[in-house]
Amino acid sequence: MKILCLNCGSSSVKYSLFDWQAKTTLASGAVERIGIGGSLIGHEAPGREKVVVKRDCPGHKEAIKLILATLTAGATGVVDGLSGIAAVGHRVVHGGERFVKSVIIDDKILDTFRELSSLAPLHNPPNIQGIEAARELMPRIPHMAIMDTAWHQTMPPPSYTYALPRKWYWKYGIRRYGFHGTSFLYVAKRAAVLLKKDPFRTNLVICHIGNGASVNAVKNGLSFDTSMGFTPLEGLLMGTRAGDHDPAIPLYVMAREYLSPGEMDALLNKKSGILGITEQYTDRRDVEAAAGHGDERARLAIAIETYRIKKYIGAYAAAVGGIDAVVFTAGVGELGAVTRAGALEGLDFLGIKCDAGKNDVSRTRNAETDISAGGSRVKVLVIPTDEERVFVEDVAGLMAGKYDVHTKFNYTFQHPEYRNKLRDAAFARQCAAKPALLKVDANPPAGTAAASRKGKPS
Repeated sequence: MKILCLNCGSSSVKYSLFDWQAKTTLASGAVERIGIGGSLIGHEAPGREKVVVKRDCPGHKEAIKLILATLTAGATGVVDGLSGIAAVGHRVVHGGERFVKSVIIDDKILDTFRELSSLAPLHNPPNIQGIEAARELMPRIPHMAIMDTAWHQTMPPPSYTYALPRKWYWKYGIRRYGFHGTSFLYVAKRAAVLLKKDPFRTNLVICHIGNGASVNAVKNGLSFDTSMGFTPLEGLLMGTRAGDHDPAIPLYVMAREYLSPGEMDALLNKKSGILGITEQYTDRRDVEAAAGHGDERARLAIAIETYRIKKYIGAYAAAVGGIDAVVFTAGVGELGAVTRAGALEGLDFLGIKCDAGKNDVSRTRNAETDISAGGSRVKVLVIPTDEERVFVEDVAGLMAGKYDVHTKFNYTFQHPEYRNKLRDAAFARQCAAKPALLKVDANPPAGTAAASRKGKPS
């Protein structure tokens, strides 16, 4: 069974095709610059050279048509025609309170997503456009929706309720929703495996740090609180988003600069964060390089970001009554040793101790690593996220009629013997060039020398 995963943004469509029986990704890529000229597709398949093709895509329908042609035809093809695709999983950013798990899409479900578009005006409309286009191009194939907000529906009222006029909740659905849920689900299950604990007896603080960033407090395996709120703007400092700030500030500036709500929304979401502080950077690698050359704004951006992550770690450790691990994931979380070090500095009093050497070595997206210092009561883990795997397993479960909320559904990746063969192979190649990575591998394959060392008392 081949499962196609689609993630439709306003000007891009990311995709991957997964073989459920072989448990491997057949191909992945993205169409960029949809509707703005200069459209192109970047397509990758294991064992083949990356292919980049320029093709005008004025809308999502043309982009998905290009993806399907690339997957099924010529030298890039990995499946024999559309009949070889059994189902399609779509990312939907906002499911509101209506959805606590992934669903099969029908006309009624699609209408509900349209109703919820006001809660995520930057994300849900392109998600819907992609679903509409894909259903038109593949009408005989079942389509499923996997929602970023579903994981957080276990939050209790004190966590998700704002101290605002109560009628706003009933009338407009204003509450904390949280995002990055698919990533948090995967990482929470994997952390329990590494800790050798029942996932529903595990307390975690998970830091999903990328261009968008959020922290999740996990209590007994369930989302208890999260830093993003009604929208993805709240919480941590991000690439272009402001994160936490006094809500009176936008009102103050709007009155003096005669800005509309739309203009202020764009400033807070697209011109703030690290870009706002440095006035030129969003990529943390550029920020670190500039800071190393004495750029004071870049140094300030790093200090603010790491300080804010640290505050959330401390607050969430208190909120859940003590934690088993702090976990970093997503692009910066997986590769950003500077960010991790700054966020964990001074947390020894909570039993959180990071080994500086292990942290510096741990720069990989292909293996789960342990960067805890000796004697740390709380584990410090780096777990590469795998949202695609959650997509695929939800779709496969829905197809088989066995899917349910994550408390009643067994994912293959929550079992100790689970391996990602493509990542294992890529990690082996990394270790050949950088053997020190073997020392931080938290989950080496059984039978290897690293696994034998890990099993011995230190």
